[in-house]
Amino acid sequence: MEIEGLKKELKKYLKEDRYKHSICVMEMSEKLANHYNVNKQKVMKAALMHDLAKELPFDELKKYIIKNSIYVSKIEMSVGVTLHGKVAADICRKKYGFDKEMCIAISNHTTGKPKMSMLEKIVFIADKIDETRKYEGIEELRKLAFKDIDEAILQNIDNTISNNMKKGRPILEESIKTRNYILINKNK
Repeated sequence: MEIEGLKKELKKYLKEDRYKHSICVMEMSEKLANHYNVNKQKVMKAALMHDLAKELPFDELKKYIIKNSIYVSKIEMSVGVTLHGKVAADICRKKYGFDKEMCIAISNHTTGKPKMSMLEKIVFIADKIDETRKYEGIEELRKLAFKDIDEAILQNIDNTISNNMKKGRPILEESIKTRNYILINKNK
Protein backbone atom coordinates (compact mmCIF):
# COMPACT_ATOMS: atom_id res chain seq x y z
CA MET A 1 0.00 0.00 0.00
CA GLU A 2 1.25 3.46 -0.85
CA ILE A 3 1.61 6.30 1.66
CA GLU A 4 -1.67 8.02 0.76
CA GLY A 5 -3.57 4.78 1.37
CA LEU A 6 -1.75 4.25 4.66
CA LYS A 7 -2.70 7.77 5.76
CA LYS A 8 -6.37 6.94 5.19
CA GLU A 9 -6.00 3.72 7.16
CA LEU A 10 -4.20 5.50 10.00
CA LYS A 11 -7.06 8.01 10.37
CA LYS A 12 -9.29 5.08 11.36
CA TYR A 13 -7.08 4.39 14.38
CA LEU A 14 -6.00 7.80 15.67
CA LYS A 15 -7.42 11.08 16.92
CA GLU A 16 -6.39 14.22 15.08
CA ASP A 17 -3.50 15.28 17.34
CA ARG A 18 -1.88 11.82 17.28
CA TYR A 19 -2.48 11.60 13.53
CA LYS A 20 -0.72 14.97 13.09
CA HIS A 21 2.21 13.69 15.18
CA SER A 22 2.46 10.62 12.93
CA ILE A 23 2.48 12.79 9.79
CA CYS A 24 5.20 14.99 11.31
CA VAL A 25 7.27 11.93 12.27
CA MET A 26 6.96 10.71 8.68
CA GLU A 27 8.08 14.12 7.38
CA MET A 28 11.06 14.20 9.74
CA SER A 29 11.97 10.65 8.76
CA GLU A 30 11.94 11.68 5.10
CA LYS A 31 14.46 14.45 5.82
CA LEU A 32 16.66 12.06 7.79
CA ALA A 33 16.38 9.37 5.09
CA ASN A 34 17.55 11.89 2.50
CA HIS A 35 20.41 12.96 4.75
CA TYR A 36 21.56 9.41 5.54
CA ASN A 37 20.73 7.99 2.08
CA VAL A 38 18.20 5.38 3.26
CA ASN A 39 15.20 3.96 1.38
CA LYS A 40 12.74 6.81 1.77
CA GLN A 41 9.54 4.89 1.11
CA LYS A 42 10.26 2.22 3.70
CA VAL A 43 11.33 4.75 6.33
CA MET A 44 8.35 7.00 5.70
CA LYS A 45 5.84 4.14 5.85
CA ALA A 46 7.29 2.78 9.10
CA ALA A 47 7.44 6.26 10.62
CA LEU A 48 3.88 7.03 9.58
CA MET A 49 2.48 3.86 11.13
CA HIS A 50 4.65 3.73 14.28
CA ASP A 51 1.79 4.84 16.59
CA LEU A 52 -0.99 2.94 14.82
CA ALA A 53 -2.01 1.22 18.08
CA LYS A 54 -1.17 4.10 20.46
CA GLU A 55 -4.78 4.90 21.29
CA LEU A 56 -5.95 1.36 21.90
CA PRO A 57 -6.84 0.80 25.56
CA PHE A 58 -4.25 -1.02 27.67
CA ASP A 59 -6.54 -4.05 28.11
CA GLU A 60 -7.00 -4.37 24.34
CA LEU A 61 -3.25 -4.15 23.77
CA LYS A 62 -2.66 -6.90 26.34
CA LYS A 63 -5.36 -9.11 24.79
CA TYR A 64 -3.92 -8.60 21.31
CA ILE A 65 -0.41 -9.48 22.51
CA ILE A 66 -1.61 -12.66 24.22
CA LYS A 67 -3.87 -13.71 21.33
CA ASN A 68 -1.11 -13.17 18.76
CA SER A 69 1.71 -14.65 20.88
CA ILE A 70 3.84 -11.49 20.73
CA TYR A 71 6.78 -11.64 23.11
CA VAL A 72 7.02 -8.83 25.66
CA SER A 73 8.91 -8.86 28.94
CA LYS A 74 7.09 -8.83 32.27
CA ILE A 75 8.19 -5.26 32.89
CA GLU A 76 6.95 -4.15 29.46
CA MET A 77 3.60 -5.79 30.12
CA SER A 78 3.30 -4.13 33.53
CA VAL A 79 4.47 -0.67 32.42
CA GLY A 80 2.62 -0.78 29.11
CA VAL A 81 4.58 2.00 27.44
CA THR A 82 5.97 -0.16 24.61
CA LEU A 83 2.96 -2.34 23.91
CA HIS A 84 1.50 -0.08 21.22
CA GLY A 85 4.67 -0.46 19.13
CA LYS A 86 4.59 -4.25 19.35
CA VAL A 87 0.92 -4.35 18.34
CA ALA A 88 1.36 -1.76 15.56
CA ALA A 89 4.26 -3.76 14.10
CA ASP A 90 2.19 -6.94 14.06
CA ILE A 91 -0.76 -5.21 12.40
CA CYS A 92 1.50 -3.59 9.80
CA ARG A 93 3.10 -6.94 8.96
CA LYS A 94 -0.20 -8.80 8.68
CA LYS A 95 -2.49 -6.15 7.20
CA TYR A 96 -0.16 -3.94 5.16
CA GLY A 97 2.67 -6.32 4.25
CA PHE A 98 5.49 -4.40 5.94
CA ASP A 99 8.85 -6.16 5.82
CA LYS A 100 10.80 -7.36 8.85
CA GLU A 101 13.04 -4.28 9.16
CA MET A 102 10.08 -1.89 9.03
CA CYS A 103 8.25 -3.92 11.69
CA ILE A 104 11.30 -4.03 13.94
CA ALA A 105 11.57 -0.24 13.66
CA ILE A 106 7.92 0.16 14.65
CA SER A 107 8.14 -2.41 17.43
CA ASN A 108 11.17 -0.74 19.04
CA HIS A 109 10.50 2.94 18.35
CA THR A 110 10.01 3.65 22.06
CA THR A 111 13.15 2.03 23.50
CA GLY A 112 15.45 1.38 20.56
CA LYS A 113 17.49 -1.80 20.49
CA PRO A 114 21.13 -2.78 20.06
CA LYS A 115 22.41 -3.05 16.47
CA MET A 116 19.67 -0.89 14.95
CA SER A 117 19.72 -0.45 11.20
CA MET A 118 19.74 3.13 9.92
CA LEU A 119 16.04 2.78 9.08
CA GLU A 120 15.34 1.77 12.69
CA LYS A 121 17.46 4.65 14.03
CA ILE A 122 15.61 7.14 11.86
CA VAL A 123 12.16 5.98 13.00
CA PHE A 124 13.32 6.01 16.63
CA ILE A 125 14.76 9.55 16.61
CA ALA A 126 12.17 11.06 14.22
CA ASP A 127 9.51 10.13 16.79
CA LYS A 128 11.39 12.13 19.42
CA ILE A 129 12.18 15.25 17.37
CA ASP A 130 9.23 15.82 15.04
CA GLU A 131 7.64 19.28 14.87
CA THR A 132 4.91 18.43 17.39
CA ARG A 133 7.50 17.86 20.14
CA LYS A 134 8.18 20.79 22.46
CA TYR A 135 10.63 20.33 25.29
CA GLU A 136 13.84 21.84 26.58
CA GLY A 137 16.78 20.97 24.32
CA ILE A 138 14.67 19.85 21.34
CA GLU A 139 16.37 22.19 18.85
CA GLU A 140 19.83 20.91 19.80
CA LEU A 141 18.62 17.31 19.53
CA ARG A 142 17.15 18.00 16.07
CA LYS A 143 20.48 19.41 14.88
CA LEU A 144 22.38 16.52 16.44
CA ALA A 145 20.18 13.98 14.64
CA PHE A 146 21.53 15.28 11.32
CA LYS A 147 25.11 15.48 12.55
CA ASP A 148 25.43 12.17 14.45
CA ILE A 149 22.29 10.07 14.76
CA ASP A 150 23.86 7.70 17.31
CA GLU A 151 24.71 10.62 19.60
CA ALA A 152 21.16 11.94 19.22
CA ILE A 153 19.74 8.55 20.17
CA LEU A 154 22.12 8.32 23.11
CA GLN A 155 21.18 11.79 24.33
CA ASN A 156 17.47 11.01 24.02
CA ILE A 157 17.81 7.75 25.94
CA ASP A 158 19.87 9.46 28.65
CA ASN A 159 17.16 12.14 28.98
CA THR A 160 14.41 9.53 29.13
CA ILE A 161 16.23 7.46 31.77
CA SER A 162 16.90 10.57 33.84
CA ASN A 163 13.26 11.71 33.64
CA ASN A 164 11.97 8.26 34.53
CA MET A 165 14.32 8.05 37.51
CA LYS A 166 13.17 11.47 38.77
CA LYS A 167 9.55 10.33 38.51
CA GLY A 168 10.21 6.97 40.16
CA ARG A 169 9.33 5.01 37.01
CA PRO A 170 10.94 1.75 35.90
CA ILE A 171 13.74 1.89 33.34
CA LEU A 172 13.12 -0.51 30.49
CA GLU A 173 15.93 -2.99 29.95
CA GLU A 174 15.90 -2.52 26.16
CA SER A 175 16.69 1.19 26.59
CA ILE A 176 19.66 0.35 28.78
CA LYS A 177 20.87 -2.28 26.29
CA THR A 178 20.52 0.22 23.44
CA ARG A 179 22.42 2.88 25.38
CA ASN A 180 25.22 0.51 26.30
CA TYR A 181 25.52 -0.81 22.76
CA ILE A 182 25.91 2.71 21.35
CA LEU A 183 28.43 3.69 24.04
CA ILE A 184 30.55 0.59 23.51
CA ASN A 185 30.48 0.77 19.71
CA LYS A 186 30.42 4.49 18.92
CA ASN A 187 34.16 4.86 18.30
CA LYS A 188 34.74 1.59 16.44
